[in-house]
Parts: sequence; C-alpha cells; structure tokens
Amino acid sequence: QLRLVESGGGLAETGGFLRLSCEASGWTLDYIDIGWFRQVPGKEREGVGCITSSDGSAYYANSVEGRFTISRDGAKNMVSLQMNSLKPEDTARYYCNAGRDWGQGTQVTVSS
Repeated sequence: QLRLVESGGGLAETGGFLRLSCEASGWTLDYIDIGWFRQVPGKEREGVGCITSSDGSAYYANSVEGRFTISRDGAKNMVSLQMNSLKPEDTARYYCNAGRDWGQGTQVTVSS
C-alpha cells in the first residue's frame, strides 16, 4: 500500500521560500502522476500542480505559475514542491496526492 508523508512546511515571510517534500513508501513514485494540493479551513481543496509519470512534465495552477516548481527525486522516491516568492495567500495546508492516496499534509504559513 502506498503511503505518502509530506514535510517541509513552516512559517515564511512574504517573498520568501519553502521546499516541501512528499516521500513515499510502498510504491515507486516514478510510475505515478503526483499532484500537490492545498486547502484553507472552510474552503475547498485546490490543485497547485502536478508532475506526470510519462515524461516528467509539470503543470501548475495560474496562481503559482512561475513561482512554484515540482520535481522528482527517484533515488529518494520523493517529489518536491519548491515554493518561491511566497505570498500570504499561499498560506494553507499542502497535500501530495497519488490517485486515491493522500498524505497527512504540511502547514505553510506566509506572514505579510
């Protein structure tokens, strides 16, 4: 069974950066499309971006395009989300997803 664990969240200032990691066990992430999502209490979970298993292409929501980058580390069986130029509106709990499997999330808070 695939298990996903996110880490790397925390507090950042506006304009700062954080790097989130999604580590997997039980399956090789290289063969799975991986998505990053975020959710603010009281709002629906929204997609941030994803990276495909076919050719490693990454796609992003308009709100993070040019600031966030998703990448794979096959040796560590991990997918990362590099978040630069952070804005207060990026504050949310971030989750990685693989099909029906979700991690527990990691909190990102950006101070204004």
